[in-house]
Amino acid sequence: MIGVEKASKKKAFNIDAPYHVTGQTKYLDDVPELQGTLYAKVFYSPIAHGHIQHIDASKAAALVGVVRIFSNKDIPGENQVGGIIPDEPLLAEKEVHFIGQPILLVVAETEEIAIKALQLIEVEIEPKEVIVDPRQAFYNESLLSKSRTFNIGDTDKAFDNCKYVFEGTTESGGQEHVYLEPQGAYAIPQNRGSMLIHSSTQGPTAVQRTCARILGVPMNQVEVDVNRIGGGFGGKEDQASPWAAMVALAAYLLQKPVKYILERKEDLQMTGKRHPYKSEYKIGLNEDLRIIAYKATFFQNGGAAADLSPAVLERTLFHATNSYAIPNVNVTAHCCKTHLPPNTAFRGFGGPQGMFVIESAIHRAARELNVSVVELQEKNLMADGLELPYGQIVEECQAQKCWHQSKSNFDFKQATQEIEIFNQNNRYLKKGIALMPVCFGISFTNTPMNNARALVHVYSDGSVGISTGAVEMGQGVSTKMIQIAAQGFGVEADKIKLENTNTTRVANTSPSAASATADLNGKALQDATRQIVERLNVVVLEELKIEKDADIQLKNEWVYVNGVQSDLPWKDLVQKAFLKRVNLSAKGHYSTPRIHFDKTKEKGHPFAYHVYGTAILTTTVDCLRGNYEFDSVRLVHDFGASMNTAIDLGQIEGGLVQGMGWMTLEDVVYNEKGELKSNSLATYKVPDYYTAPKEIDVQFLETEGNEMAILKSKAVGEPPLMYGIGAYFAIANAILAFNPKATIPYSAPMTTEKVLLALYS
Repeated sequence: MIGVEKASKKKAFNIDAPYHVTGQTKYLDDVPELQGTLYAKVFYSPIAHGHIQHIDASKAAALVGVVRIFSNKDIPGENQVGGIIPDEPLLAEKEVHFIGQPILLVVAETEEIAIKALQLIEVEIEPKEVIVDPRQAFYNESLLSKSRTFNIGDTDKAFDNCKYVFEGTTESGGQEHVYLEPQGAYAIPQNRGSMLIHSSTQGPTAVQRTCARILGVPMNQVEVDVNRIGGGFGGKEDQASPWAAMVALAAYLLQKPVKYILERKEDLQMTGKRHPYKSEYKIGLNEDLRIIAYKATFFQNGGAAADLSPAVLERTLFHATNSYAIPNVNVTAHCCKTHLPPNTAFRGFGGPQGMFVIESAIHRAARELNVSVVELQEKNLMADGLELPYGQIVEECQAQKCWHQSKSNFDFKQATQEIEIFNQNNRYLKKGIALMPVCFGISFTNTPMNNARALVHVYSDGSVGISTGAVEMGQGVSTKMIQIAAQGFGVEADKIKLENTNTTRVANTSPSAASATADLNGKALQDATRQIVERLNVVVLEELKIEKDADIQLKNEWVYVNGVQSDLPWKDLVQKAFLKRVNLSAKGHYSTPRIHFDKTKEKGHPFAYHVYGTAILTTTVDCLRGNYEFDSVRLVHDFGASMNTAIDLGQIEGGLVQGMGWMTLEDVVYNEKGELKSNSLATYKVPDYYTAPKEIDVQFLETEGNEMAILKSKAVGEPPLMYGIGAYFAIANAILAFNPKATIPYSAPMTTEKVLLALYS
């Protein structure tokens, strides 16, 4: 395998890197097209809310090259793609609820013909009231799901006993996923009415389930195959399903292969984004500046259908207090229905929205009390033994250790002194600094989703094939799976082949999400390799004629007995086992122990473990123009015992910058009519080389890791995004250095326009 040498022994390698660099990596659009493949395009609603009066697709249907135009009436099964709540039709029926909602599916011989056909379709829709603000939706009693409240202690009584009480509001915006590979799928009819679907999805089973529902067939008639996807960030967890269902519908009824890959503008228009929130908070402190009580209400903008909003809302409540020990907490979240595309999972999954509010409340309290924000944060950091608002008791807490190590390693005191000197000597350039602690729980908060399976074959020549439910989307999970198998069998990585993620090989998978993919699938893979190794050990005993209590190990592609290399290499061992008719295949299974959560009581132990860290962010603001740049981000992160430092560092850097983008540049703009104004990459700004921090310094917290993590290597996908929240407060502190009386709106993203307004407020 290109570029892989002694890979199983190395902590820093990525099995896919050589293929990315040389352009050999295969994505959905690289799947060879069969002769006769047709192409689909969606005709969608041009208005945000209305009643469909009339549709005329006759001119489009008559266009040469158009094969068929499908409506909801053509669906043989159930016209429903809602995952958690069945409230989202695949193709609109009588009403439309957002601009971009699919109404018709045009299938043609070429993509160009399908696009031309869209322009010939006429639709008459009677407009109805449009709601884009979640608070307005709430007061109109327009909700997608039941409101939820987490409570611990007695906040009302606690507020009465607080010396200082502050109230305020915050808002955080949406965020476009901007995955490199847009949504798409390719459906190919198979024998006896079954269907093969190549999908760019994080959730193969979700696609399988949805397509089976649309077609009205059992799930075993739908095979979903995923080689890898070009980025997901949560946007392809549930929202990959409709596009797969559309091509499956057309392929099923036409008995022809059908393909649909969205153009970027289509993707931006029709898919949901990170949930915007409007929130209210009340925070109370005693004389010692301990936070005694905290209350918050979150108004989540769910969009027109539930999608994953109820689960995202739940995660907001789980992380509403971030890294702080607060004895009295009452947090409520409302899942509000608006006329925007259904919002969906995004890296952090509601956690960042909750954390932004508590950080805003602390920042506001510090300003009012004229004390350091850092002092308030530090006084209230959590420790072992704390009962969290949802009932879980904190164990192996690294919050304070990360905080103090970060301040010490990066000489926070000197950094603040240098910033003070700089600000004294510069009138129109001001620096700001902020610390951002993070505590993030690892597991799906829906307990039944915390399970996985893996299929392993050892072939008679000693090579190994592995299949798991993990989807590679750039996070390096393929490399980690190969590392686990290589370690389990004591062979090099070039002996391992990782198969596509496929619902036929590994069924009933949970999506690759929640930062749980490596843990769940890795431990299932360990189980499968263990089963085979135990069978091979019996062969070793027979062949080497050694005692049963001997210490047998497989490493360096040899059998070791009591620490000494034997004369039996791996390849010969496998061959002997094969001739003895030993089963060289195994199906592994893993379900996370201990975790549980009772939603009737809103109490339990939902997380296998927590990940901790602290980042120090510094920025320089141009106080004449409102522009800013980030000088550095220095952080200490709780990796556990990292199994691959290169991949884990990449995840930290990527997550950090993505979080900073959400807090600063990335402004998703809808007008009052529900029209997306930031509808292209010309009008929606994402971080680039020039806006990323000039320096990112990541240090590993010294720790043994957690047994619940795969090889004690803690999850690293979502937690680093929350470090980016500190970018907002670093800018805010720079503004205050220029104008101590400035009005900080606690409205993210902190765009240059907002900075300029705040500087002179």
